[in-house]
Amino acid sequence: MMRSLYSGVSGLRNHQIRMDVLGNNIANVNTYGFKKSRVSFQDILSQTISGAAAPTAEKGGVNPKQVGLGMDIASIDKVFTQGSLQTTGLNLDLAIQGDGFFIISRGEEQFYTRAGAFGLDKNGTVVNPANGMRVQGWQAVKTGTTYTINTAGDLEDIIVPIGGKDPARATENVKYRSNLNADTPLLPIGRAPTEEERLNAVVTTNIDAYDSIGNVHRLTVDFTRLRGEPNTWLVTASLEGADVIMDVDGPNRNNSNAVVMRFNAQGAPVSIEDSPGVAGAPVDVVNEGRLALNMDVTYIIDGTTQRITLDLGGADEYDGITQFAAPSSTRAYEQDGFGLGYLENFTVDSAGVITGVYSNGNKAPVAQIAMTIFTNPQGLTAE
Repeated sequence: MMRSLYSGVSGLRNHQIRMDVLGNNIANVNTYGFKKSRVSFQDILSQTISGAAAPTAEKGGVNPKQVGLGMDIASIDKVFTQGSLQTTGLNLDLAIQGDGFFIISRGEEQFYTRAGAFGLDKNGTVVNPANGMRVQGWQAVKTGTTYTINTAGDLEDIIVPIGGKDPARATENVKYRSNLNADTPLLPIGRAPTEEERLNAVVTTNIDAYDSIGNVHRLTVDFTRLRGEPNTWLVTASLEGADVIMDVDGPNRNNSNAVVMRFNAQGAPVSIEDSPGVAGAPVDVVNEGRLALNMDVTYIIDGTTQRITLDLGGADEYDGITQFAAPSSTRAYEQDGFGLGYLENFTVDSAGVITGVYSNGNKAPVAQIAMTIFTNPQGLTAE
């Protein structure tokens, strides 16, 4: 058979492979994470009939005479260009923007994929539902009240414990952002105030606080202008179901649930001090830094104790309680306690961190999904 027929057959055979690759590309047009392939061709070899000759003084150069003897496939490469992203509304439908692969495992074997259509099995393990392979990453570790994710540690299966508990935590800190109306009327002297007079003269704030087992108690703090002392208020605290003693620096020697708060002429707080209570008793004063009250709480039912710090703002600052000629606002905007919660849902952010959403309103990191990048991703073999 003539060599030309062999050359033609090699072209037909290898172009058939190219058609197979193109057909596979078309077949997977809707496959998540699929990357198309391309085929490159090359000559097999060439027969040299006569070689090249360099030019001389008497004649010019002569080009070689060669006959190609067919072609072969040089390479079949994956084309890792960025595909289009779609929103599905499912928490574990993940896509990669840019380079990289998810890491999934089957026992001790590791595999790599850009297809991020994951889900949870009955144990809460994040898996590829198509083959059961487990997504790899790092679980969050809780130490005290903080969570850490050690991305330098060994990879492990990721578990999202739906229904898992977030233990209750007692309230330790309450922060205030309120205004006390500088024109608030004074309580009458020489007689008991009427209910209307008391409501007009006392500025009240309420917020829910939690004990160590997650019970809710209403924390009430009343602010009452003191007669004869400009820009001075009596601060009184009470907690539902408990006895309260307040101090500003060390023990309250008067066993009182009240302190005195003073403001400057510009409406900023300048100091707090223990209520005088018993005549002649020492009075502690705080007039710099954070103006914070310490509440020592003793619950009536079981006698357990708890300390709650009330942050009223910084001395000479306007980030807490102020005194301006404007309507009083009664807002304790933050407290750090909460009741028992259960993991109900979760989200995944752009860094692959899975954040759990609990029934008590808390959010906490659960795990982080690992990714890896290869210098030559075309060197990976599909399985």
